Amino acid sequence: MKRTKTIILLIGIVAVFGISLYYLWQKNQEDPITYTSESPTEETIMVKTVATGSIVPKEEILIKPNISGVIEQIFIEAGEYVEQGDLIAQIKVIPNASSLTSAKNNIATNQTALQTAKINLQTQQANYDRQKALFDKGVISANDFEVINNTYLQTKQSVEQAKINVNSANQNYDIIKTGTTSGLGNIAQTQVRATVSGMVLDVPVKAGNQVIEANNFNEGTSIASLADVKQMIFEGKVDESEVGKIKEGLPLEITVGAIEDKTFDAVLDYIAPKGVAENGAIQFEIKGSLKKMDSTFIRAGLSANASIILEKAENVLAIKEALVQYDKETKKPYVEVEIGDQEFERKDVELGISDGIFVEVKNGISKSDKIKVWNQIQGVPQYAKE
Repeated sequence: MKRTKTIILLIGIVAVFGISLYYLWQKNQEDPITYTSESPTEETIMVKTVATGSIVPKEEILIKPNISGVIEQIFIEAGEYVEQGDLIAQIKVIPNASSLTSAKNNIATNQTALQTAKINLQTQQANYDRQKALFDKGVISANDFEVINNTYLQTKQSVEQAKINVNSANQNYDIIKTGTTSGLGNIAQTQVRATVSGMVLDVPVKAGNQVIEANNFNEGTSIASLADVKQMIFEGKVDESEVGKIKEGLPLEITVGAIEDKTFDAVLDYIAPKGVAENGAIQFEIKGSLKKMDSTFIRAGLSANASIILEKAENVLAIKEALVQYDKETKKPYVEVEIGDQEFERKDVELGISDGIFVEVKNGISKSDKIKVWNQIQGVPQYAKE
């Protein structure tokens, strides 16, 4: 019985040994790892950060009335081009009863003053004629006649001033009642005209709407907004983590969501000195002026993204970032260059800027070298796994 168990145990040991030998033989029959290689290329590498925002006019002018009233007629529509001085709207004045009554009383007062001045002038005219006759006969002296003459002239001036006051009171009454008066011509207050040339972006009022003039206590009602759509800017925001990397004068590449396959060049010309908290993060406003826009029409308010180019290297020798290895001790970069069939030699390299895919190689290899793709499966450095 014991002999049988011994034989079975020996047979098991031999079987395990045989299986192990077979496994090792199979491993030896596997093909060795074959490394591929890639050559450096010339690339334009850019390091950039992205800001979101929109396209807005560089200057947007709000047209406001200089008198309160009701819009009687609108002569423009959004999207039209207008020239400086073009008629935009007509306002109908709704007079204030108190102001109208005061203006009427002012007219009556000035008319009374005019009548009094005229009567006084008639008296002075008669006295002047009588004294002049006596002066011509040598009855009164030149000094006495000079006094009479001055009094007459002053009375005559008083009549002229009274006439001016009456005319002014009448004009004031007309303005309060109708918003305009004779003699104002093109500056009639009821006519709202464009102060600049440009495109009409918005007309927020309609005929029948009441409008208020701008004054010290009210900014007034906007009748229209005008802008030169050939001078547009990008207005957006960047996170506080990125604002330290940018500076005024950096180039921008603007992409507009509504315009596919087209980018616009711009220059960063404003970075807000103070950030604003939004959704738990500090955001800084930036502005960039768009350069030549050729014939492309960009509507104001379109959303856009701005790629802020922090660094740029044009037509430089570059390799893929994944081909670079780092020494485990010094952490310095190097690559393995092919010198024969599956034979590679280590070469230290000096790297420049990287966009995350390609990295600039300043020194260490040439364009004709073939770089080992050293980790084709994991794609991570050996020391990182360790």
